Amino acid sequence: MDEAAHYELEEGPGEDGRRLVLSGPLLISTVGRIEPELRRLSGEIGVIDLSGVTEIDTVGVWVATRLADEHSARIEGADERAGHLLDAIQGMGGEGIAEERSPVWERVPIATGEKVFAARAGVIGVVGFFGQVLLAFLTILINPSRFPHRALVRQMELVGVAALPIIGLMSFLIGVVIAQQGAVQLEQFGAESLTINLVGRITLRELGVLMTAIMVAGRSGSAFAAQLGTMKLTEEIDAMRTIGISPIEALVLPRIMAATFMMIVLGFYASMVAIVGGAVVGQFALGIPFFTFLERIQEVVPTYDLWVGLIKAPVFGLIVALAGCYHGMQVRGNSEEVGSRTTLAVVSAIFAVIVIDAFFAVFFTEIGWG
Repeated sequence: MDEAAHYELEEGPGEDGRRLVLSGPLLISTVGRIEPELRRLSGEIGVIDLSGVTEIDTVGVWVATRLADEHSARIEGADERAGHLLDAIQGMGGEGIAEERSPVWERVPIATGEKVFAARAGVIGVVGFFGQVLLAFLTILINPSRFPHRALVRQMELVGVAALPIIGLMSFLIGVVIAQQGAVQLEQFGAESLTINLVGRITLRELGVLMTAIMVAGRSGSAFAAQLGTMKLTEEIDAMRTIGISPIEALVLPRIMAATFMMIVLGFYASMVAIVGGAVVGQFALGIPFFTFLERIQEVVPTYDLWVGLIKAPVFGLIVALAGCYHGMQVRGNSEEVGSRTTLAVVSAIFAVIVIDAFFAVFFTEIGWG
């Protein structure tokens, strides 16, 4: 077992005042016995003497440093190991390591205020970033030779073509679930045939494009943030600026244009596959022939439902790409920031898409497309 740690207060000579002499091992396993008593010491202490300390670790040095800060004392008698630890921990003080938390009724309002202020700064930053994107787009319109054709095609492949399998599978299963669950509920009223209306309208207006936007946010929005964030850390973006290449034109604009355009294609594709999934359920569970289901879709679903989805799609794509690129370009400091910014990109994109979708729902209802 470890020997116990001890302390003793002595009256020092001259102007030194009282002297606190620590002895024995000042280790994490031994200092706990005397640490509460040391906290309660009052009065002036001029010197903290470590010459009697046999062993010491970071916790022991922290205790001595905190006492020195509280009593404006100086530390003497430290051996070589204690000296190195003192140099490493000097200036941190006790409160920097074990800060007492304020009550919850104080922490919650403070944290809320900090979040609101951060959100305000974030909105201003996104608006400014969007302004830079618009300026870059106008510059390319004036100078078409600067348009990054290859980068755009590559991003369209990554955002759109590569996403077809996973979005197709997701949409098919959504169509199956809507048709099956809708039929169960409508059966209570003898209206199983209205399952066709339910599947057609809800996929074309809402779920087709909304679920696609969420999938694109998790798949491509996160990739944009991680790619640009890594380029920021490795100073590739700074190097581009140095040689006269605009990162907004070369990196951000192709991603935003690809996501905006491909969301239209992916949203329409997802809606069609979801309808096929509903038709499969109609064939095997409702007794509605597959092609009869598809023909009835054309009769019962208004054309404006298709336009509602197609109008939403590019807006959602713009939001997802803007969030991913903005957070990627905000990475600072270290690799941990890449992870946190990637998470922020996905969360903020999904949140913004759902909020904008709610506004779209109200708007289209007001103009008679409800």
